[in-house]
Amino acid sequence: MKARRRVLLLPTGGANLASLVHALERAGASCEVSGDRDAYRRAELLVLPGVGAAPEARRRLDAAELVPRLREERRPVLGVCLGMQLLFDASEEGDVEGLGVVSGRVERLRAAAGRPVPNTGWSRVRPLRASRLLDGGEAEGWFYFVHSFAAAAQEDTVAVAEHGQPFAAVVERPPFFGTQFHPERSAAAGAALLGRFLELEACA
Repeated sequence: MKARRRVLLLPTGGANLASLVHALERAGASCEVSGDRDAYRRAELLVLPGVGAAPEARRRLDAAELVPRLREERRPVLGVCLGMQLLFDASEEGDVEGLGVVSGRVERLRAAAGRPVPNTGWSRVRPLRASRLLDGGEAEGWFYFVHSFAAAAQEDTVAVAEHGQPFAAVVERPPFFGTQFHPERSAAAGAALLGRFLELEACA
């Protein structure tokens, strides 16, 4: 029987922890939620959860003294929704400095008639190039979004979605990976993506 990958979900104050843990465990992970140094050292993969506010998430990462360690990380790191936004240089939400491991700035989505903010629901994700997280039908499928902020597509963007204009839906700059959507709420396509994340190994 294949050993379960040890995944640590970091303390960003995200409100979707239970569903994300459940989805990761279904995909083959053994999960822990902690900012403890020993837990951080034991993990094989790291996750920055979503659903929350950027200022509070950054405050929690600073309090746990995780920012310098994350910036030097070689193990795979997955940011989900808000967690992905934290990978960028900065966010308009609270004028927060991000980890700066992915270039770009996160900005508020623009509302319009028939296009409310937050963007909530299923949206099509369109691939731009080869991806470690997406493949085949999943790359051209539908994923579940709940967000008011997003980053424009840039060099690390491997897939986009649209809400009035294209935005980064998946970013990859190994060992850092991010999804603006919620894989844990995206049915079979999301489960497949989490399974591929669990197959990733640390960078040399």
